[in-house]
Amino acid sequence: MNLKRLKELEEEFLYQYPKGFEDEKFFPTMKKFNPLKLEEFARENLKKENFSNPNLVVESFFKTVQKSVMVSLFDKLKLRDMIASLNSYEKDMLSIEIYELLHGNKKEGFEGLVEFLGEYKLAKWTIISVVPYSMQRQKEYFIKPTTTKNILNYLEIKDIVYKPKPSFEFYEKYSKYLDEMKVNVDDSLNFDNAAFTGFLKIAIEICKD
Repeated sequence: MNLKRLKELEEEFLYQYPKGFEDEKFFPTMKKFNPLKLEEFARENLKKENFSNPNLVVESFFKTVQKSVMVSLFDKLKLRDMIASLNSYEKDMLSIEIYELLHGNKKEGFEGLVEFLGEYKLAKWTIISVVPYSMQRQKEYFIKPTTTKNILNYLEIKDIVYKPKPSFEFYEKYSKYLDEMKVNVDDSLNFDNAAFTGFLKIAIEICKD
């Protein structure tokens, strides 16, 4: 990873927005992004105790995706229609994968959810990653394909390769790189993991111009 380039991104972003995400010039953008409300909803509706009711869990999973401004409307509508088509057994299976991802064996849950959603052509990085991120905004990352590819390319991270199909191995390795980046930049840029990758996205765009 090219740390020199990372520091250049930090310098350029803070030159444009001296107070980071609290900068007045950034307020119009931040008004659309209220991760705290999303976190409160996800934590309350996808807590362990609720998993005795698969219908409730599956509905809450969809609503968490629906409430996120980071997932496309097209994918939200496809996910809604898919969930509406599920029978009770399929909802049970889906709720098990969601439980493992959020509260159990994360790797098994991640891979199980990819396999389940893959049957409906919905195994997309945005859908897979948005709910774990919503539950733990300081630990988990929202993976947006174009942003991810730009970060890997610009910071010269060559030992992992982005692929459209989500994989736990990539997610884990990429998260470690992002964790390392966070400790090397100003605290004003990493109050939230989606905001942190947003800073990288914006700064890369600025530096490329």
